Amino acid sequence: MTKIKKPELLAPAGDLERLKIAIIYGADAVYIGGPSLSLRANARNFTFDEIKEGVEFAHKYNAKVFVTINIILHNKEIKELKEYLKNIEKCNVDAIIVSDPAIIKMAKEYTNLEIHLSTQQSTMNIEACKFFKKEGVKRIVLARETTYEDIKAIRENVNIDIECFIHGAMCSGISGRCVLSNFLTNRDANRGGCSQICRWDFDLLDENKNKIKGDKDFTFCAKDLSMLKYIPEMIDLGITSFKIEGRMRSVYYIATVVNIYRKVIDEYCNNKENYKYNKEYEKVLRNCANRDAVVQFFHHENNVDCSYYNGRVEVSNQDFLGIVLDYNPKTKYATVEQRNYFKIGDEIEIFGPNIDMISQKINSIIDENGNNIEIVRHPKQIVQILTDQPVYKNNIIRKRLT
Repeated sequence: MTKIKKPELLAPAGDLERLKIAIIYGADAVYIGGPSLSLRANARNFTFDEIKEGVEFAHKYNAKVFVTINIILHNKEIKELKEYLKNIEKCNVDAIIVSDPAIIKMAKEYTNLEIHLSTQQSTMNIEACKFFKKEGVKRIVLARETTYEDIKAIRENVNIDIECFIHGAMCSGISGRCVLSNFLTNRDANRGGCSQICRWDFDLLDENKNKIKGDKDFTFCAKDLSMLKYIPEMIDLGITSFKIEGRMRSVYYIATVVNIYRKVIDEYCNNKENYKYNKEYEKVLRNCANRDAVVQFFHHENNVDCSYYNGRVEVSNQDFLGIVLDYNPKTKYATVEQRNYFKIGDEIEIFGPNIDMISQKINSIIDENGNNIEIVRHPKQIVQILTDQPVYKNNIIRKRLT
């Protein structure tokens, strides 16, 4: 049985709860936004005290924390950058993710922070990687558009850590370099304010500006990325880190996606000769998201099937039912914080990093006052449910997948 070096599994975290869940479910590292200068202006992001708490938690699990400082800077931000970098360093983070060369220069000058180059630089070639290595960059997050051949060439010609996206939303601009949001809503996508214009519906006109009628309005929204099937190829390429997109995503999404990719990486690396792709994992990932996911650019497969041109339906996910807070082995009841409506008779699944997936029917629910109830309908209601097998804190309860 051959064991091979495992790549880092890097997960997004929009707040402390998601940071902890990502690490508990198997992430080797997380990336977060600080109080400012991050490309997710609409995320709650982290205060300096929260960054310190997150780093302490991560390091207890031998995991790492990277802070994004990846907006395109204007002169007004340069004045605060030096102090901001020093404050980030005091939090004992493991690296910063940057795109603006000014941040690279100042981080080297005023701190000892490890520097990772953001995908916002759209790096896709050998010479660019060599250039940024000379500038002091330890790791390059390649553009999502980078192909297998390009990754292979970079790995063979540049001795630098490489990070690649494996799952999550795609941008209709080159790795985020889009000005449509600025143009139509005065919200700067390159400064964290993207209004996702590419997901809007548009009138499609012919050369005479007559509206072309179709079954649905025109859109050029990209489908999501999923590299699940190609994880073995990416491991064999020697990629340092596999990155999941989604700092705005839910606890359920993060737990599910991290859990599945953790399994695939471990199954392949621990027993390469006998590895078999588990197509059931695709169903799990499909059910936790509201857009289709495809391979995109890795094997030059980017075509009409990789975008939504004739509209789409994004159904709000209702599969996430609750999260386990505690378990009593004597009574066999789990204390659960509700996240979606459920009731007696529902078929559910319970999963987590320390159990095999449990499938069962809900046969008994007790509320906080000890009363038997039929339905759990109040947001974040604390109840107890009878479980067929032992469960653990932070296990996730979802509807049984069909």
